[in-house]
Amino acid sequence: MTTYPDLGSPAPAFNAPVVGGGYRSGSEISLADLQGHTVVLYFYPKDDTPGCTKQACALRDGWSDLKNRAKVFGVSIDSVKSHEKFIQKHSLPFPILSDPDQKIVNAYGVWVEKNMYGKKYMGTERTTFVISPDGLIKAIFPKVKPEAHLAQIMEVL
Repeated sequence: MTTYPDLGSPAPAFNAPVVGGGYRSGSEISLADLQGHTVVLYFYPKDDTPGCTKQACALRDGWSDLKNRAKVFGVSIDSVKSHEKFIQKHSLPFPILSDPDQKIVNAYGVWVEKNMYGKKYMGTERTTFVISPDGLIKAIFPKVKPEAHLAQIMEVL
């Protein structure tokens, strides 16, 4: 059972290595660094897989509408090196957080048991959180469909 933070509650704090979007690769960023801005944290399972690529490229393609409305960060458990390749291959304009220790995915309740072809395993649920400038959870989009993701975000910004 997935347990997300409640709407209107403080977003779980984090500190993580960041790649892309003008940040020095592997430098650290925290939620506190982003206070005063609307933040979109979109959690996805794995760099350069079909659904995750479709989702990231849709954000890239809508970037001109999105960039002035919120600070957007992808989050996955992949390494900084994997994120560097993913960003470069698809010309992604936004940064991605690396969460190899699963601290952020656990804090946001998106590290869940999954089932594919009868095989159960733990993985990241494709979920997006919009965080208000005062650090509160403004919106949650669980089990996001990659093709609908950008429109859902734009609706609440």
